[in-house]
Amino acid sequence: MAHVFSFWESRAFYDSFMARSHDRLAAAQSGTFRHIQSKLFDYRFDVKTGFEPRFADTDLVRVAHCRVHPHRAEHFALMQEKVWNPAMAGSPGMVRGLFGEAPGHEFLVLSMWQSAAEHGKYRAERVERLSLRAQTEADVAALTGDVVELEASWTV
Repeated sequence: MAHVFSFWESRAFYDSFMARSHDRLAAAQSGTFRHIQSKLFDYRFDVKTGFEPRFADTDLVRVAHCRVHPHRAEHFALMQEKVWNPAMAGSPGMVRGLFGEAPGHEFLVLSMWQSAAEHGKYRAERVERLSLRAQTEADVAALTGDVVELEASWTV
C-alpha cells in the first residue's frame, strides 16, 4: 500500500491542475495500481506549528481519517484544537501537522514525527486518557488511519 499526499498552494492551482493536466497524467499511470481512493480536504488549522509540506526532517507520518457524526462535527474540531493539538505539540518527537475538513463531516489529522520511536512514546495510555477527555467516541462514527514510514526518494 502507498499513501500519496499532495499539498496545494491554493484551490485555484488545484482546479487548474485538474482541468489541464490530471487526465493526461492519470492515463500515463494506467495499470500501475489496483485501487485508488482520493479525497480533497480543506486546511482548517495547524497541529503544533505552522505547517509546511517538507518531509526532510521527518521519518514518519500518522494519518487519521475521521467520519464524524453531523451533530458532533464542531465539537470534534474544537476538541482537536483544545485537547489533541496541545498534547501532540507537547510531544518532543512531533514535528508539525495539520487538521483538514472535507464535505460530509470528514476530517483528516496528519501529524509528522521525527521517528517511529518518538511516535511510539506518545501512544499508549496517553491516547486513551485524551480520548476520554475529548469525548472522541461520541464524536467519531468511523476512524481509519495509518502510520506511514516515509520513503525519501518518493518526496518531491
